[in-house]
Amino acid sequence: MAKSEKKRGPETKAEPKAGKKALREALAEERKAPEFRPPFGGAVSRFIEKDAPPEIRHALEEAGKNDLLDPAYPYAERISLEEYRAEDEVCQLELIKVQSWLRATGQRIVLVFEGRDAAGKGGTIKALTENLNPRRARVVALPAPDETERGQWYFQRYIEHLPSTGEMVLFDRSWYNRAVVEHVFGWVTPAERERFFAQLPEFEDMLVRDGIILMKTWIAIGRAEQLRQFQQREKNPLKQWKLSQTDIDGLARWDDYTAAIEETFARSHSALAPWTVVWAEDKRRARIAAMRAILSRLDYPDKAVTPPDPLICGGPEILRRREG
Repeated sequence: MAKSEKKRGPETKAEPKAGKKALREALAEERKAPEFRPPFGGAVSRFIEKDAPPEIRHALEEAGKNDLLDPAYPYAERISLEEYRAEDEVCQLELIKVQSWLRATGQRIVLVFEGRDAAGKGGTIKALTENLNPRRARVVALPAPDETERGQWYFQRYIEHLPSTGEMVLFDRSWYNRAVVEHVFGWVTPAERERFFAQLPEFEDMLVRDGIILMKTWIAIGRAEQLRQFQQREKNPLKQWKLSQTDIDGLARWDDYTAAIEETFARSHSALAPWTVVWAEDKRRARIAAMRAILSRLDYPDKAVTPPDPLICGGPEILRRREG
């Protein structure tokens, strides 16, 4: 029996590697197959070839798989996997302390995550919650409002998901849809958007004054990196579900998004509810910065966390630094 068990050990360890290799080979064959059809008729690749600004197209054509595309980014290389895992482990242990503190004190936390499509909101949320009790750390990603919700007060459907005592709620997109996406696509009238901005400060102030800890994080990426992410999704059958018609329709609206984002920061960055901006050209480095930023703002026992990297994490001025 002992001999048999020893033989099985190495085979078991080898299985994940063999499985990953087989999956890569299967995906490569799938892409070669005549019946393979990229989603939306290959709209992302077509946009890059025909409509992307020349400097963006050139950056994508010349870049290696792991190259950072934004020349203004303060790091020449991505964080190594080993360094990321070490930093992540520290953050995970701190997050467990936070959850124990929430349970013991009844504190309530709302974390809002916003950013352009493919910026890494979902990956950041996953990193934050991977070791937390999902009953106490709830992720809220609401679909488009239905007919009933469209007839309600705009903030009403978000209120239903606010935390009770001892809970943390993470919004993967939030009420800020009205300020940016709905505005860019013309899904909201100017009067409705102005009403949103008029009511927004009081809404967020009420949350904070009621004792909710509100933290708003904007995940920022450059245009070349966004297009690279979209193209990877287009070419990978396992990731094609992440591409939506809104992503495709938004390819040519980068500047419209930029104007809406800048206006949103100008009208919603306040002392009671400030924005934290994380520059996410390197997604792993960005996840560590986002977790550190959140942990740094909480006052829990036995806290042992360093502040986020100021080169890629701060207020809205990070975007201005990014753009030039």
